[in-house]
Amino acid sequence: MKLIQFHLPNSGKRVGIVTRENEVIDVTSDESPGVLEILELANKERVSLGVLLADIQEQISTPTPIRFPTNPGPDGESVDDNSLTLDKLDVIPTADLPYLLSPIDSPEVWGCGVTYKRSADMRDDDSEQDIYSRVYHADRPEIFFKATPPRCVGPNGFIGIRSDSTLTAAEPELAYILGMDGEILGYTLCNDVSAWDIERDNPLYLPQSKVYAGCCALGPMFLTTSEVDDPYNLQMTCTILRDDKELYVGEVNTSQINWKFEILTEFLMRDNPVPFGTVVTTGTGIIVPNDLPLAHGDIVKIEIEGFGTLSNPVKQL
Repeated sequence: MKLIQFHLPNSGKRVGIVTRENEVIDVTSDESPGVLEILELANKERVSLGVLLADIQEQISTPTPIRFPTNPGPDGESVDDNSLTLDKLDVIPTADLPYLLSPIDSPEVWGCGVTYKRSADMRDDDSEQDIYSRVYHADRPEIFFKATPPRCVGPNGFIGIRSDSTLTAAEPELAYILGMDGEILGYTLCNDVSAWDIERDNPLYLPQSKVYAGCCALGPMFLTTSEVDDPYNLQMTCTILRDDKELYVGEVNTSQINWKFEILTEFLMRDNPVPFGTVVTTGTGIIVPNDLPLAHGDIVKIEIEGFGTLSNPVKQL
């Protein structure tokens, strides 16, 4: 099952199921106004997500009409269009049109680093140290706090370049969402935006490199584990556009991840109370060259087949 959150003018945040045809079924209810609340309710009631959402659909007597002002009728006036699709929601947020939100309002986002061999090698080359390769081969992974909801954006939201950074880079990553006792509930895409120059100046500056406004993008969808046959065999692509031209294209397969997610979770949760719905990003294997730092106005697109495309414009803070 694939879930999204989207904004509907005059109604606010809504929850939708994305069908195989990319149509969106609105399943918002007063009891579960968001994906996080739906997951919590399913856990509380001890029922599957599918059963819970089927019950919610039965309780919704009349679907909310979706109005697209840019879709004119014969008289030039806007018309209702109930065939809401993911493509129609994947737009720059504006007040009078529906648009995608982050797929889950996660209370916390945690990151994992140096999980791909290539990222360990390249980070060592830049730092002239062996600390990253030591982490890659160590028995303990690199885990760091990444973001809270105000620091996160959804699809088409602005990711940020710190005002004191001259080398900020996109870090395309697969992310998973935790339930009770470390259970993986599902997956999404993440851009772990990072100020590399700050981190490379001194590894102790890592929190400043990682945590700031617009440092984390999530989306476009929340995929349950049943939707992902093998999370360790997914082909990910990252494209950076500048002035509508491809500045950079990179790709990697998640088979190159050095850590199983259950092990990352076990380390994360050691003596650390992790809230239900926490997002864990699994590291990047796509390393953008140093001479192509993000610039104001760039657009970063991250894609895995079946996951949709996470697209975000870049803003200089």
